[in-house]
Amino acid sequence: MINPFFKNNGPFLVSDILRSIKIETYNLKKNIEVKDIKDLNSSNASDITFFHSKKYVEFAKSTKASFCITTESLKKQLPTSCVPLVVENVLVSVAKITSMFYPDAINDDFDDSAIDINQTNFKDKVISGKNVLIGKNVSIGQNCKIGHNTIIEKNVSIGDNCSIGSNTIIRNSLISNNVKVLDNCVVGKHGFGFFPNKNKNLRYPHIGIVIIQENCEIGCGSTIDRGSMSNTVIGKNTYLDNQIHIAHNVKIGENSIIAGQVGIAGSSIIGSNVRIGGQAGISGHIKVGNNVEIGGGSGVIRNIPDNTKVMGYPAKNIREFLRDKK
Repeated sequence: MINPFFKNNGPFLVSDILRSIKIETYNLKKNIEVKDIKDLNSSNASDITFFHSKKYVEFAKSTKASFCITTESLKKQLPTSCVPLVVENVLVSVAKITSMFYPDAINDDFDDSAIDINQTNFKDKVISGKNVLIGKNVSIGQNCKIGHNTIIEKNVSIGDNCSIGSNTIIRNSLISNNVKVLDNCVVGKHGFGFFPNKNKNLRYPHIGIVIIQENCEIGCGSTIDRGSMSNTVIGKNTYLDNQIHIAHNVKIGENSIIAGQVGIAGSSIIGSNVRIGGQAGISGHIKVGNNVEIGGGSGVIRNIPDNTKVMGYPAKNIREFLRDKK
């Protein structure tokens, strides 16, 4: 399970799953148990997964899942060991099934278990400001500081020598040693995942977490969403400037620097030693290679290979960009 904090209500019979997504025509043994729902890459036998885009063909071909929610046009890419369950809208069906396994991951109401830090075992261990609240299942390492009016909500692990600023909220996160999270940040809330469904939008459960590795700094006013079907990861020694948004499932490598007001959409992968200028935007499901430089204000809508400098919208090689501007 990618999130140690959410309870898995499974296993469920495959007949119950088929009923929830209104599939009735499959000749399957109805008493087969399905243990979990996972992405293509991390699924095991007795799990159910999903496959909705050609971008993930290579993962689909090697998935170990027993069942896969997919479309008629994609089902032939799955191994024979994986039974395709064909639906009209893959992601809506996945949202319904994920809600069965992890009903607690749908909503993100405030943590009513949080109490004043002076009523906890951390009162003599952590240097804290006024009005600091701590939720259940929280661990905090040695030599840490927490600023005024900050809430460390349930399900958070903070390493040694960390500094958490004022007016910040953190939940469902694993934070390594020597990390600084500055003022007014929100880390670990669910991402912007929902689907229009007739007259009511269908909220997508986010069962991942946020992982911030050692020696990182998260600038003021930044938001880092937890993952939906995988984790959101900030690699070690990576620095984020102020007012940056990191969406669900984003992976950022080591030693990267991202300037203010950058937005990285869901499920994009950013390599190591990457530099991104201010107000750049990275579209979802994009892969940016290692040692890449992206100029400020650029719009990245396609993959960028290693050792590349790009700028503009759509972002292109810096030499091509400058030539076009002459």
